[in-house]
Amino acid sequence: MGLTFPKQEKLKSRKAIKQLFEDGKGISKYPIKLLYLPVENVDYNQAGFAVPKRNFKLAVTRNKLKRLLREAYRLHKTELIEKDGTNFVILFIYVGRTELPFATLEITMFKLLKKLNNETL
Repeated sequence: MGLTFPKQEKLKSRKAIKQLFEDGKGISKYPIKLLYLPVENVDYNQAGFAVPKRNFKLAVTRNKLKRLLREAYRLHKTELIEKDGTNFVILFIYVGRTELPFATLEITMFKLLKKLNNETL
């Protein structure tokens, strides 16, 4: 698993997203909230990213924050360790009300992924 974020690792399935909101668990570390659901029949972790329109009216800002979140995840996704063939469906939600620099988002992403790893072991 390299430092890429290929198409098959992107969370797109409406069914998986719905199940994630219904049955998933959450971890929060300002300014990111992480929803996750362990899934056994997937060969890789799938991740999605969301920035609410309520907090950021301009699409340019929302898209920029999603790009930053994707980049931070791409750099630190190796922190997630597969155990017993179980991978995760993950959704990162930006809950902050102001734009933060990439360095802050990257540190937060690293801490969230470490926390997820520790909770699921």
